[in-house]
Amino acid sequence: MRYRLDLTLRQAEGALSRVLGTAERRGFRPLAVEGEARADGDRWHLQMTVEGDRSAEGLHQQLAKLYDCLEVQVQPCL
Repeated sequence: MRYRLDLTLRQAEGALSRVLGTAERRGFRPLAVEGEARADGDRWHLQMTVEGDRSAEGLHQQLAKLYDCLEVQVQPCL
């Protein structure tokens, strides 16, 4: 199943790598990544599409634990 992730991240070295690594370790394959810096200059808004057979709840919980991840929303792609 495919899911769309909407994330707000701190602009920190390695933040994107940690998000991608967490998704892959939870059994999800990243299909698309799109992002932009926020106007305040210290945050990124990231949209990512992932695919996997596991529940998205586990991915949501693990991403929310990351220090760099300020906000996470997971929605199934229709």
